[in-house]
Amino acid sequence: MSVNILCEKIRTLKNPTVVGLDPMLEYIPESFREGVLAQYGNSLEGATQAVLAYNKALIDALYDIVPAVKPQSAYYERLGWQGVKVLYETVEYAKKRGMYVILDGKRNDIGSTASAYATAYLGTVDVGGTVCEPFGADALTVSPYLGSDGVAPFVKLCEENKRMIFVLVKTSNKSSGELQDLICGDMPIYERMGNYVSEWGKSLCGKDGYSEVGAVVGATYPQQLAELRAKFPSVFFLVPGYGAQGGTAKDIAGAFDKNGLGAIINSSRKILCAWKEAKTDDFADAARKEAIRMRDEIMSAI
Repeated sequence: MSVNILCEKIRTLKNPTVVGLDPMLEYIPESFREGVLAQYGNSLEGATQAVLAYNKALIDALYDIVPAVKPQSAYYERLGWQGVKVLYETVEYAKKRGMYVILDGKRNDIGSTASAYATAYLGTVDVGGTVCEPFGADALTVSPYLGSDGVAPFVKLCEENKRMIFVLVKTSNKSSGELQDLICGDMPIYERMGNYVSEWGKSLCGKDGYSEVGAVVGATYPQQLAELRAKFPSVFFLVPGYGAQGGTAKDIAGAFDKNGLGAIINSSRKILCAWKEAKTDDFADAARKEAIRMRDEIMSAI
């Protein structure tokens, strides 16, 4: 099961973190960026080749200390079809390096369209008897607000293809409470969504007791994070909001169980742009040092 693989990678590296590969050109040191653009030109092709080279250098610097990466599809789609190709190549390269890949696409739609999204990111396509894997991610973020029929195709592929999803429950953004904190019956919507997530994954639990159907719960809401961990012991959490968004190691401590499992903490800009704070162009080395610092800080808190 996919969740077993994730838990084992976290245990092996003693590191419950994931690096968000959300590249902007300004996140890449000028000396590195301009070297690539000189070869490919000031074009979308040049931009995407700079991003790919940057991603590969980061993966090479991190794969032996960080168990997972989380590319956010929007940062690639903004660069057109070339960017989508680089997203595929980034996923492929990270997996070759042994990293677990969570594709942050927040996909959802009705019926057959949801099935198409699920197939694209978690499944395979039969082309004249040849089985092809479009993206090959290990896990995908999913928006649940179209209801259960929009989530069911993703859950189906979790079971059939041994993949994982993380459903948006209590997101890290400031305005999340406008909807997610509204009281629905006798509980807030985020808690009701947690109930759905727990129910969708109850037959898909791995050896550590965690389900293939996980939840996105933000580090910026530590009280709700701890509350949801207590209420949903079989739901694995993907926790954004650490670092640049203000979440701290103390804030995320409540996401974990007594064995130090149950959550994976994301950091994007803090690692991608560590070279700026370190005042060096060696972005890969700066990212590695920040990833180690993050690991040590979180492990000391849990």
